[in-house]
Amino acid sequence: MKRKEGEVQVHHFMELCWDKCVEKPGNRLDSRTENCLSSCVDRFIDTTLAITSRFAQIVQKGGQ
Repeated sequence: MKRKEGEVQVHHFMELCWDKCVEKPGNRLDSRTENCLSSCVDRFIDTTLAITSRFAQIVQKGGQ
């Protein structure tokens, strides 16, 4: 993946998590909002790692 495409993808993901988790922007995040954002980020990372791993397996099989 190209760097610019990656940056666009991360930006889009951040917007999704923000819209899902942040009800009232302010000076501080409450614990519910922090937990929601953390879970959202964790899901994004887990999904990205799973997809990357699967692509690596496909590439490896195709190279044999």
